[in-house]
Amino acid sequence: MPNDTRISGMARFVRKTLPFTAMVLASLHGIAFANDAALTPQAGSHWQKLPTEPYKGKQDDIYIVNRDVAFYVNGKGNIWRSTDGGQRWDNVLKQPGTYFRSIGMVDAQHGYAGNIGTGYYPNVTDSTPLYETTDGGDHWHAVTNIPGPAMKGVCGIDILHPAGGAHGNSAAVIHAAGRVNGPARLLGSLDGGKTWTNTDMTPWIAMIVDVKFFDAKNGVIYGGSDADLSKSHAVIIATHDGGAHWTRVYESKRPSELIWKGAFATRRVGYATIQSYDTDVKSTQRYVAKTTDGGATWKELPLVDDKEVTEFGVGFANADLGWVGTTKGGFETKDGGKHWEPVEMGRVVNKIRVLPDDQHFTAYAIGSDVYEYTSEALPAVPAAPVPVKVDKP
Repeated sequence: MPNDTRISGMARFVRKTLPFTAMVLASLHGIAFANDAALTPQAGSHWQKLPTEPYKGKQDDIYIVNRDVAFYVNGKGNIWRSTDGGQRWDNVLKQPGTYFRSIGMVDAQHGYAGNIGTGYYPNVTDSTPLYETTDGGDHWHAVTNIPGPAMKGVCGIDILHPAGGAHGNSAAVIHAAGRVNGPARLLGSLDGGKTWTNTDMTPWIAMIVDVKFFDAKNGVIYGGSDADLSKSHAVIIATHDGGAHWTRVYESKRPSELIWKGAFATRRVGYATIQSYDTDVKSTQRYVAKTTDGGATWKELPLVDDKEVTEFGVGFANADLGWVGTTKGGFETKDGGKHWEPVEMGRVVNKIRVLPDDQHFTAYAIGSDVYEYTSEALPAVPAAPVPVKVDKP
């Protein structure tokens, strides 16, 4: 590995005056933007490619734990870990037949990875929906304390800490949801994974791709109205009682659509990608959904008029500055979605994570490659990732 003395984006994350624990929990677990902080990028920041193993398709999720530790997953059954701020990535799990769609970490030692399951991709033979690590990713095992019936697969994982944090009196609130093409189920834990609920979501939504909870009671789920994609409309549902009841707060009027990913820049302002598979050449406009009232109502904003564009990930640093990943690269807005411009941030970006850093932020995007939004110079020649041999679950 080249000797690189740069201060990485993840190091900047904890360099400022906020206490380490408070900042990590606030930024990574869903409450960072509750005060609508006016975060701005460091001067000269732009997307830069990180040294990761080449990947032909779309990699699905990345999770940043602290200034050094990060994980990402992909459809080859691989889980990668960095312990030096993203400069080097080690393969901590290689499990062919598993398609890791999502990952979420409670802390540097404890976390979860979601598998899409069988019956969606022909090469996926693993039916275990959720895996857990308790030793920093060295070993992963199937989560076995989930009540039945069995869940087909997990597409989204959301982890947050209420007041008190991981080292206080409150346990992490964890939700895992899926899946694309159905059936729709939601796993939930209010005690950091000690016990789980398993909810049939089909009365409210047919397929689930992403999930976001703001606290134990309030959350939103993103997906589609029908398991048959040709009949599906993009749907967002919301709960205010911990998931006992849900309300449909958005539904697109066009067929062959679903919500793919969502991101809240502040507690009130959120965005979601509307993924279209409409083959009608008259339906070429692509849209993003936006809320300014915490998810109670949503409106559509035009992204680009191009039938070849399929939307994937979305992430916002503040209410105005954000990005969308697509089959034709990234799009950036600086005015809350009124205007969008192409931006180099890699192909088919599926997940964008934004980390506050005092008045500023660092962001990460994963698709066919992994990119960091930073003003720091990254190594010009990526070092080869080093595989790590571990026991299979």
